[in-house]
Amino acid sequence: MDSINLRTKVITEINLVPEDKLEELYNFIHYFRLGVEVSQESINPTMEFAGCWNDMSDEMFANFNEEISTRRQQSFSGRKNQWSQRRYFN
Repeated sequence: MDSINLRTKVITEINLVPEDKLEELYNFIHYFRLGVEVSQESINPTMEFAGCWNDMSDEMFANFNEEISTRRQQSFSGRKNQWSQRRYFN
């Protein structure tokens, strides 16, 4: 279905909504649109980093990946120990 026909159908449905429900419908449409706009904006800054590791050598990337893995293990093991202590000693 093309956008003109779809827009016409949406407007037809809106015209059938009772007057006392129009404010609710407006709020829904308004915040839905804002959410779509924000989600589209948040993609662009993230995509600026796409391909930023292309110039790394395979060896450098392997070392980098290993470092990330080590740091994650250390970080999560600390959290796991803290959670276990809270659960059993509180």
